[in-house]
Amino acid sequence: MSRRTPALIAAAVLLPLALTACSSSDGATTATGDKAAAKSDGFPYTVKNCGVTTTFKAPPKRVVTMNQHVTEIMLELGLKKSLVGTAYLDDQVLPKYAEDYASVPVIAKEYPSYEQVLATNPDFVYGGYGSAFTAGDGRSREALKKSGIESRLNTESCTKGDQPMDTLYEEIREVGRTFGVTDRAEAWIKQAKADNAATAKKLAGLKPVSVFVYDSGDKTAFTAGGEGIGNELIERAGGTPVFADLDTPFGDASWENVVARKPEAIVIYDYGATTVEQKKKRLLTDPALADVPAIKNKRFAVMPLSDAVLGVRVPAAVDKLAAQLHPGATTP
Repeated sequence: MSRRTPALIAAAVLLPLALTACSSSDGATTATGDKAAAKSDGFPYTVKNCGVTTTFKAPPKRVVTMNQHVTEIMLELGLKKSLVGTAYLDDQVLPKYAEDYASVPVIAKEYPSYEQVLATNPDFVYGGYGSAFTAGDGRSREALKKSGIESRLNTESCTKGDQPMDTLYEEIREVGRTFGVTDRAEAWIKQAKADNAATAKKLAGLKPVSVFVYDSGDKTAFTAGGEGIGNELIERAGGTPVFADLDTPFGDASWENVVARKPEAIVIYDYGATTVEQKKKRLLTDPALADVPAIKNKRFAVMPLSDAVLGVRVPAAVDKLAAQLHPGATTP
């Protein structure tokens, strides 16, 4: 969890439906992806991202992505040919992206060194978490800029007090503009809004379930806070996050607070070396949690971590979580 610790969050300023017209798995569309980007209007394009203003005279051509959710954004928008390197998976890429992902060089299992990034000769680096651009590791956005490399940070790491789903739409829109594939981005946004509306219709009239998110942790619980897409995802899935008052996307909570807030369900984030079953066992065998309603009733839901961050999986993830929190009620 080193890339999402509270300290890193503070330092950073603090499964959708396939698009039939623009899926990267569509051989014909993918083959023309870069040509379409090169011919797109809309340049020069100036965007302000997490305090950094950049003007693009043309779409970037050699891109390195760090963190899975931003890699999947690129693949969803049909931009695999722009990728010269990628790094840091939390879990498996979606099957729809597997073939395209396999064609991209993996330059590091976790974060690459500055030298590994430079070795790909990129003109653009896209990071998912603030830790992707940690200055102490030499990968700061300032250092990249000095080497002639532009960059983007996923805006979940630097926005506060907004509506995260709207932030997701804007993230897709700005990436689409940056790469000259505005039509693909707008098509994805339109479909995402329709998917979210369909899930909301299924849940109409149902009583929300109070939810505690267990990401990791032993002495304290590392959980979803109120500022990220994870919080809104739970709300849209018919839940009430019990730690929505944490003013970060992720943060630590005491176990005493978990007990005091009496969650009716526990959402476990699935990723990394610790399995879901190991996390369940840790929760079920802790005497201090024995009276928590979710523990008493063994009421768990599971989400891959990549579903719960600001990326293209979110609309489908809302629907999948809704089915777990309200089994039977969400069946069309």
